[in-house]
Amino acid sequence: MYQSGDIELSGLLQRQLLPLASVANARQLGGYRMADGRRVRDNLLLRGGSLAALSPDDLTRLRDTYRLRLVFDFRSEIETRLAPDRKVAGSRYIWLPVIDPDTEKPVNSNLPSEAYNNLPGFLVQHASDPRVQQVARNMYTETVLNEYSQLQYAAFFEMLVDAPEGAVYWHCAQGKDRTGLAAALLLAALGADRETILRDYELSNVYYRADVEPVLRQVTADGGGDAERQTVIAFLGAHVGFFDRALTVVERKYGSLTDYLTGPLCLTGNDIDTLRGKYLEK
Repeated sequence: MYQSGDIELSGLLQRQLLPLASVANARQLGGYRMADGRRVRDNLLLRGGSLAALSPDDLTRLRDTYRLRLVFDFRSEIETRLAPDRKVAGSRYIWLPVIDPDTEKPVNSNLPSEAYNNLPGFLVQHASDPRVQQVARNMYTETVLNEYSQLQYAAFFEMLVDAPEGAVYWHCAQGKDRTGLAAALLLAALGADRETILRDYELSNVYYRADVEPVLRQVTADGGGDAERQTVIAFLGAHVGFFDRALTVVERKYGSLTDYLTGPLCLTGNDIDTLRGKYLEK
């Protein structure tokens, strides 16, 4: 059973963090050891928040130091319209909105535009709303089971298999949920065990702790209980329980994460070999 540890996670975060001051939760998968003993190559598989506030220094670093070639944006149309990415010269920008627009419409009725503009303030006011709590509980499970979302992740993998030499960066808004699912699935394709996948996901909690804790205090002071606190963690941080449950649902429905990759996500055995040859140390 996976157990978190703040001290260990904090140390791991220092290993994974990218030196991008203007990008939220920017990390790499480099250094993770796979089940066959090989490690993920450094500075090639990059994940994080949006590039809307990308500074000139960070833009130069992505272009020249990391040789960024592909940027995958998993955000919705409203998110990209409110905060469009700054483009990095030499890289190809690919918009792959992961959330099914048909399911996003009722979600957006629960999470109006104020949620996008000021999510902490929205949660202080609405964390007790059963509809908001339901979105928090089910966001990962509904995504991995949704056919539209599966096709978007399948497109991500298809382009990753054919990616040119250089770095790949994928992101959503905060770099933890839609981004976290992509990272989990990619780590599974590369041969990571469940513990490694969950540790990478939970690193977002270390990064976002300063954002989560004051909202938790306010919600508690306003009379909120465990359900409200879990909702805040899910939206502002990384809820390991909800995330792990989605992975378990995948395993029960499809057999394993590998079966999910080779089933609805359309990866072949040769594709997986290509990814491992490209992104794992020899």
